[in-house]
Amino acid sequence: MTAPTKPQSSPADVTPTSTPTPTATDLHTPVIAWFETHARDLPWRRPEAGPWGVMVSEFMLQQTPVNRVLPVYEQWLARWPRPADLAKEPPGEAVRAWGRLGYPRRALRLHGAAVAITERHGGDVPREHAQLLALPGIGEYTAAAVASFAYGQRHAVLDTNVRRVFARAVSGTQYPPNATTAAERKLARALLPEDDGTASRWAAASMELGALVCTAKNETCGRCPIAGQCAWRLAGKPAHEGPARRGQTYAGTDRQVRGKLLAVLREAIGPVPQTVLDRVWDEPVQRARALDGLVSDGLVEPLPGGLYRLPLT
Repeated sequence: MTAPTKPQSSPADVTPTSTPTPTATDLHTPVIAWFETHARDLPWRRPEAGPWGVMVSEFMLQQTPVNRVLPVYEQWLARWPRPADLAKEPPGEAVRAWGRLGYPRRALRLHGAAVAITERHGGDVPREHAQLLALPGIGEYTAAAVASFAYGQRHAVLDTNVRRVFARAVSGTQYPPNATTAAERKLARALLPEDDGTASRWAAASMELGALVCTAKNETCGRCPIAGQCAWRLAGKPAHEGPARRGQTYAGTDRQVRGKLLAVLREAIGPVPQTVLDRVWDEPVQRARALDGLVSDGLVEPLPGGLYRLPLT
């Protein structure tokens, strides 16, 4: 008598093998220990930087690499070691000192924050997250970063590097979404250590891990302290479509023309005639559009007689 044949399982009948999701405690200790050994010695991380130094660095580091920020940061703090020192200068001086960091409206926002700190908080960068968030030019990320890095408080600090680490290590996804989502904020809060000091170190450590190891391209998993728990790696590092990137073209853009116009005004001692600015760019329509944009953004002040200067008020 032939034994009955065992039915073959179809793919739908097979329970897929799931990758265990690492818990918060699985991640904290190795990442913070790695940070203690491998963190870069950056001036805004030193005790002497103080809250103002931390705030200045956070403004400058937005969309700008560390190596470009370092010389400007050091010159800035040497000239304006406290918010009140910057606040008493015209905003155009902040734009001038910003140099070629790019996105010069950040200089105006930092100047505005310095004025508000001087007027509302006696010249000291406020400790409370809500007070930081109320300063001009300060958004959710910057308020959390200053509260955490300057004052050792417990806040979820979500920049692009941290979001990428969390996406890979916990969510098993190669890249985070283009814009920060409510789900990412919820995850970041769930991963926060309970005590303030550890939470602050965790924020800095996870950010550094994303900047140095878990990078957008050519990640080095062999150096990662949580490679053994990383959900994306354990799943075989499935490829996902990366976040949409803005085009990196600069030559010939309005942004390039704005930069050239600002460069002339930064180097000038007094107001600059329109005829001098006209030499910056041959195409008159684009040149006029770029100059009008600088005026609208408050980066350039027009004067009677066809003169322009960096803003004094």
